[in-house]
Amino acid sequence: MRELLRAAFVIARRDFTATVLSRAFLLFLLGPFFPVLMILVFGAATAPMGDVNEKPTVAVISSAAEFEALEQARQRLDEAISPATLVNIAHVEPTGDPQQAANVLQARKPGYVAVLVGGLDDPRLVGSVGAASGTARQMRVFIAEARRHRESNGPVNLPVLRTEQAPAVPAGAQAMTARGGQSLLFLLTLLLAGMLLSQLIEEKSNKVIEVLAAAVPVDSIFLGKLLAMLTASLVGIAVWTSVGAAVIAAVSSHGLQNLPVPAVGWPAFILLGLVYFAMSYLLLGAIFLGIGAHASSAREVQTLSMPVTMAQVVIFALASVAVGQPDSTKAMAAAAFPLSSPYVMIARAAEVPGLWPHLVAVAWQLLWVALFLRVASGVFRKSVLKSGRVKVKPRKPARA
Repeated sequence: MRELLRAAFVIARRDFTATVLSRAFLLFLLGPFFPVLMILVFGAATAPMGDVNEKPTVAVISSAAEFEALEQARQRLDEAISPATLVNIAHVEPTGDPQQAANVLQARKPGYVAVLVGGLDDPRLVGSVGAASGTARQMRVFIAEARRHRESNGPVNLPVLRTEQAPAVPAGAQAMTARGGQSLLFLLTLLLAGMLLSQLIEEKSNKVIEVLAAAVPVDSIFLGKLLAMLTASLVGIAVWTSVGAAVIAAVSSHGLQNLPVPAVGWPAFILLGLVYFAMSYLLLGAIFLGIGAHASSAREVQTLSMPVTMAQVVIFALASVAVGQPDSTKAMAAAAFPLSSPYVMIARAAEVPGLWPHLVAVAWQLLWVALFLRVASGVFRKSVLKSGRVKVKPRKPARA
């Protein structure tokens, strides 16, 4: 086992260096920016079509009179500003408990992004929103408008107490995060997994892979190629993420503050996204290696890989049923199926807290990666390493 892993790392280092240090890889890095730009333009055009009920809601712990003044101020602003841009407010009766704001934030139904305490005279906003977020700015405007009708003009001082614990967000907002994670995972896997096929066909045509097979085990070759292409793909993702983060920082100073917070939190969700991308890439890449081992030309690769690509679309549709109902029978069945498991689990990370199911899912997916690699290497041994054995038919004796 140690020799197999050592040979796999040697093959991985060789393929990674040859891939990343080539000029074609630079062109490959520039390719996804064009469709991403189209997606952003399309998303910006269709953003106003979202459901108004999915707007963030701020709980107001105050007397009925103060909340009525605040609600009237919001209604007056509704007449001048599009209601789709204003946050919702909900009244919560004060109980005198100093921990009432924290308890309201921890409650999952309904989900509030922040809690306003102190009334109109000494307002304080408690939650995971930032002081410069859109929610805090709108609440300052609401309070100023309510004070103006009480003849209390002047700038509004609204301290924001930022909490580490993520607030309970509405289920629809978490479903949006789940679908976004699934879509991004699907696009990246389809975009990057095809590099394995082209490299394997090129080495088969040059007889390089047969030379490698004579020196190291076939399982090491396939594992090394998978690891090399996965690492090169992660390099590409790092470049694209850095450029995207720079663009977001230049356009907006809020970052991820205005996006729906996943159930496991942003750090764990991003880490799980990378892990499930690696699992999805390894699963699909192992299948593509089996296809490349069986095919002998680029035309055969296109013919054989088309059903796999179309099947991926069906698998993505199967995984989408888990969004909104992560504990249903359909979701559990889709999570057990290895090819759809990464998509289902990244959606679960957005909707359900807890990390132990993800550890079980990753172990299950690694088991299937090993099985797919074993089958692909077996196909390679039968279709390539035995291709030189040609049976020669005996000649018929010539007639006199």
